[in-house]
Amino acid sequence: MTSTTIPALLTETRTIAVVGLSAQTNRPSHEVAAYLQSKGYRIIPVNPTYAGTIILSEHCYPTLTTAAKVLSEEGVTIDIVDCFRRPEHMAAIVQEAIAVRARCVWMQRGIIEPVAAAAAEKGGLYVVMDKCLMIEHKRLS
Repeated sequence: MTSTTIPALLTETRTIAVVGLSAQTNRPSHEVAAYLQSKGYRIIPVNPTYAGTIILSEHCYPTLTTAAKVLSEEGVTIDIVDCFRRPEHMAAIVQEAIAVRARCVWMQRGIIEPVAAAAAEKGGLYVVMDKCLMIEHKRLS
């Protein structure tokens, strides 16, 4: 694990890719993303189902790799990859997060995948598992 802390991470980062972000406002991914956006973070929607649409006033990308490529043209990097996908999808997401040089992979509450977490740490990413980014932000604010 890279040496950082959740408070430092939330203070120092500005761009959060939300993998699995739903356009449906009643879904937890949408609630968390809207909250974080209201706190000044730039939210990058990543969901192949909604690719090409606008969610929370941001273009939705089919993959993390595609999002990172477009954002790099704007001089923007992805700091946190916030995951709203089942554990069996984490290994592939972690590989993309490492490839795009994200700073952290954050697995939301209920998502525990030790093998993917170990791979992320080996790849230099800070890892958070089984915690809600919104709850942690509120707790530290």
